[in-house]
Amino acid sequence: MPFEPIAPRSVPEDVYEQIVEGVLSGDLPAGETLPSERELAKVLGVSRPAVREALRRVAGAGLVSIRQGQGTRVLDPVMTGGLDLLPRLLVRNGQLVPGVVRSIVEARALIGPKVAELAARRAGDDEVEALRTCVEDLAAESDPVAQQVVALEFWSRVIDAADSIAFRLMYNSLRAAYEPALPALAAVLEPEVGNVTGYRAVVDAIAEHRSPDADVAARALLAPATAALLELCEALVDSSGASDERP
Repeated sequence: MPFEPIAPRSVPEDVYEQIVEGVLSGDLPAGETLPSERELAKVLGVSRPAVREALRRVAGAGLVSIRQGQGTRVLDPVMTGGLDLLPRLLVRNGQLVPGVVRSIVEARALIGPKVAELAARRAGDDEVEALRTCVEDLAAESDPVAQQVVALEFWSRVIDAADSIAFRLMYNSLRAAYEPALPALAAVLEPEVGNVTGYRAVVDAIAEHRSPDADVAARALLAPATAALLELCEALVDSSGASDERP
């Protein structure tokens, strides 16, 4: 049966979503002062405590500034938001935003080699074994989308080996933004996820604690798909006529 239980949403959650969407869409521009809690409650038809809780969450996301006696001011999401906004910025009005796609691709290309280098310094036997298992799973998989899922798990294991909480949190946000596009990117990424030899080279360098070689192997593995993805970004810009603006 193709139905699943629907998770109930709270009133503050709905208020939060409306405000966040307004900020990200530009309907609530940076520098604008929001109506008071009382006015918002009246317009939205909800209680003031619900509005207050939602505003606290929006402030926690770095999208508004709340100051006693000065009201709630909208902030520039690009300047003050966190990585958790990436998935929401990636798709606007049902379409990919080329500038955001490009930034995710570039971050992927830069972070991967550095994480591999750190993993080569710190990986233990268990981490190396987990990486080798991922590579064998990748070699056994033939479905392009499933291969990408295994590849994502491989890089997750590399980050485990690197033992870096900062890179872990960055990866989590990049993955959340990237995963919804996996089916659309399958053809572009097939040469990378099908390059089992390249993945093994990364693992061998990590296992033997050869940090510079791990960096080089990761760059070589990621480079072809990075170039193809950046070309795709340019095609998106050309087809939409979009300028290379910040979201």
